[in-house]
Amino acid sequence: MWDYEILKLFWWVAVGLLLIGFVITDGMDMGAAMLMPLVSRSDSERRVVINTLAPHWDGNQVWLVTAIGAVFAVWPVVYGAAFSSFYFAMLTILFSLFFRPLGFDYRSKLESPQWRGWWDRGIVAGSLIPTAFFGLIFGNLLQGVPLEVDQYMRASYDGSYLGLFNPFALLCAALSVVMVMLHGGTWLVARADDAVAARSARLVQPLGLLSLGLFGLGGLWVWLSGMGYSIDQMGDTGTALNLLDKQVGPGSWMDVYAREPLTLLAPLGAVAGIVTAMWLSARRQGGAAFTASSVGVGGVVATAGISMFPFIVPSSRMGEASLTLWDSVSSELTLSIVTVAGLVMVPTIILYTTWCYVKMWRRVTVSHVEQDGHSLY
Repeated sequence: MWDYEILKLFWWVAVGLLLIGFVITDGMDMGAAMLMPLVSRSDSERRVVINTLAPHWDGNQVWLVTAIGAVFAVWPVVYGAAFSSFYFAMLTILFSLFFRPLGFDYRSKLESPQWRGWWDRGIVAGSLIPTAFFGLIFGNLLQGVPLEVDQYMRASYDGSYLGLFNPFALLCAALSVVMVMLHGGTWLVARADDAVAARSARLVQPLGLLSLGLFGLGGLWVWLSGMGYSIDQMGDTGTALNLLDKQVGPGSWMDVYAREPLTLLAPLGAVAGIVTAMWLSARRQGGAAFTASSVGVGGVVATAGISMFPFIVPSSRMGEASLTLWDSVSSELTLSIVTVAGLVMVPTIILYTTWCYVKMWRRVTVSHVEQDGHSLY
């Protein structure tokens, strides 16, 4: 097996790819659900939107579950610190997610428009709230979390729930919502009835422009404010490090792009993917547009991760307490065991997810949902 330093770096990349997989897959169905009131004009058209997601929405969340499990196994200190720091934000996400499975399964049980209308609102809320809060959490991570570590390596958080709602974090939340809606729009262009697909294609254009504007504004904010941290001194990254065995000073998240020009591929890929998705959606090339928007949203997530390297949870209160991929990691033996399991399980997830998308790739029409009213959502 690889040496300790390579294992640490491997799992930083692996967890990043799992999060990107979550944003691409679950972001698609959350974005489409948020667009449902805007692109459908009847109950049958709303059912069209829901049934484009039906084969995939619950399986898409496997990416999030896998990523959280990987963080627990690979970065236990990060798991404890992040989940306690963002405890109420995580609970907000969890409780809002309850509405999605209930809405999908119960909305069509009764013919009542009021019954279906309220479940539709629940589906939209259960998609909008988690998307916004994921962006909010990332916005706070980029700024640094008020985290401290005592002499016994116990992390403590000195922040508040309301403190999460600061201007930069709200900008990140808005970007998260808009780009996910864009991604869901390209999915509907590819999979929905012609009328719904046409309305989705028209919405992709302003959503793309908004995504580019918010992404650019966020980058400008980071650059002008000098947001970020740097490691001034650290021990041997190939060994087991104490959390406080480093010196952290002010820096900029933009520094990595000057040091390593190849990292510019992430933000450039985000911009190119979004622009291409807009162009292809206007021409009703849904499958290609969905692929392009996948590159775009993946590039946005990759930009955040690469900018923060090697930080995972930077501390705004006590720089040395910042959690990095080098010092908040499990033992070499644990990483070796988890790597073997990951090399088996992750390709399996990718293969069966790909198989599901290929086998169930077809356009859902109004006539289809009306003819199969009792076997579809």
